[in-house]
Amino acid sequence: MSFGRFDQSGGQPPMSTINITPLVDVMLVLVVVLIVTAPLLVSAIKLDLPQADAASSGQASASVTVVIDAAGQTYWGDQPVTLDALAQQLRRSARANPHTEVQLHADQTVSYGRMVQVIHTAQQAGLSHVGLATDAGAPPRPLHSP
Repeated sequence: MSFGRFDQSGGQPPMSTINITPLVDVMLVLVVVLIVTAPLLVSAIKLDLPQADAASSGQASASVTVVIDAAGQTYWGDQPVTLDALAQQLRRSARANPHTEVQLHADQTVSYGRMVQVIHTAQQAGLSHVGLATDAGAPPRPLHSP
């Protein structure tokens, strides 16, 4: 039983050149696609990031802690406060040091709207540096319960 020919006489010899024209065409199309899409990916979100130069900073970074518990109650340190009292405390901190950072510790069940109220209050008081505290050691909780 024979599957091939042993006689190689006749017929065309194998082609020994490579045609690179299709390769060049494909590469040029990919370059054009990259040139068109790259600016869209880079400039999707415009940010004005703050400059950080800790060595030349003349003043130490001060911070205050604001806590929102699961019930939505706001605390200044360990004392419960209303939103108006919080605004007064934040204004005093802003007068003392306008670069004071507000560290917001909020329970993960607190509504987004409540957190925005506190952040807006800090911004109205003149404090634009707001940090959201997280617990790095805890495993993430699923967003939806099964």
